[in-house]
Amino acid sequence: MLIVCFARLFRFLPLACAFALAACIGFDPSSPEALAAANKHADQIALSGHLEREAVQAGPFLLTAFVRVSDPSKAIRIYIEGDGLAWVSRDFPSPNPTPHQATGLQLAAADKSPNVVYLARPCQFTFMSKNPECDVPYWTGKRFSKEIVTAMASAVSTIATRAPRQGIELVGYSGGGAIAVLVAAQRKDVLSIRTVAGNLDDDEVNRIHNVSAMPESEDAIHYVAAVAAIPQVHFSGTDDRVVPTVIPRRFVSAAIAAGARCARTVPVSGLSHDGDWATVWPTLLADPLCR
Repeated sequence: MLIVCFARLFRFLPLACAFALAACIGFDPSSPEALAAANKHADQIALSGHLEREAVQAGPFLLTAFVRVSDPSKAIRIYIEGDGLAWVSRDFPSPNPTPHQATGLQLAAADKSPNVVYLARPCQFTFMSKNPECDVPYWTGKRFSKEIVTAMASAVSTIATRAPRQGIELVGYSGGGAIAVLVAAQRKDVLSIRTVAGNLDDDEVNRIHNVSAMPESEDAIHYVAAVAAIPQVHFSGTDDRVVPTVIPRRFVSAAIAAGARCARTVPVSGLSHDGDWATVWPTLLADPLCR
């Protein structure tokens, strides 16, 4: 018998179509088998970029990192992953947020700079048994909370010691873009911010999608003045329906109003939220921050 299955609009799930099909055939994308496959896929991506897996203690969380630091006399570029598998449907959160596509890691692997570090978000890739503090709110309503931002900032501080006094460059994909801004707002050593499909105005994104607000999370756009002096560029796909191009435009407009002299958006034609950003990333990365 032919069964046709139509998925509801998933909340910020890059693999929505795949998960909808998976639901039809009884496959659980958050199962141990799927998580093992996601970790194997991540290792393969990291290998292509000569990045080595490490564990980084960040407050109460043990984060998964992939690292290549070969020249401590130069700045470290740190990539921050997106929200991952936060939801298995619009109404049901995932029991594990490990991303199955890992776009942030793909971007890091495509970067040929001497010092590249990828940071997964709390509770992604690392076994839950090693993360007793992990709980669903930390990848849903509290994914940009002060404790999450503090943990990520702690991990960034740990990584920064590998190239003392050289500064760091932050790159964030999707929700990782918000984390990049929130981390940069509390540091003095951030040389630049780049975001890819970045959720830089969470209240507005939630309003667009008619989903609940997140009062326990920080909104990156509220910290725009704190990062206005940092050179920054925000890339956005013209086909992105998850975080549309209006979001980075709103953020940059607020940054300019706050005195930013090097803040701009770059629309990338034909790319969706979960598009093949890694292929175009070397070209985008070569684009000057300021013009």
